[in-house]
Amino acid sequence: MLYIGEGFEGAGPNAAHINLYIGPKAGPIAGALATAAASPGPGHLPFQTILKPNLPVKPVTLFIAKAVLVPGTHETMTWGPAQAGVAAGMTRALLDGVLPAEAEDDWLAIAAVWVNPSADDADAVFANNNEALYMAAKRALTPGWPSREALAEGLRTVSNPFYTPGAR
Repeated sequence: MLYIGEGFEGAGPNAAHINLYIGPKAGPIAGALATAAASPGPGHLPFQTILKPNLPVKPVTLFIAKAVLVPGTHETMTWGPAQAGVAAGMTRALLDGVLPAEAEDDWLAIAAVWVNPSADDADAVFANNNEALYMAAKRALTPGWPSREALAEGLRTVSNPFYTPGAR
């Protein structure tokens, strides 16, 4: 079993966008996590998410940056507040019961995380990633999400932070 969720939070350069892949270690997530961890690409170094040094997140969560890391502030925003936000969001999802109890030790997760190279507010990056991960977990475990009605409405009003049809 593999669960997939998405979360977007915030606006501007400090917004967070997360794609979450989560499920039991006995399922396809184990191979995906091992492959991703062993196959870093230039500027994309997968790493285990931690709450603080020597305290990894449960379930084990692999953080993968969707943007190529730019030396300086972008790297710091990714390794620091974005990673901490993902860790906090996953931990909240576990402790709040969004994830089932068995997820604590028997599941794995991969969080593909967007951090804008222009991000400039560490607290906003943390808060947005915390909430985006939590919402991605909630959505991943919600049967039928998104609904056909939500998809139909989305089709009528399609847009994203980088493009709105007809906008100039």
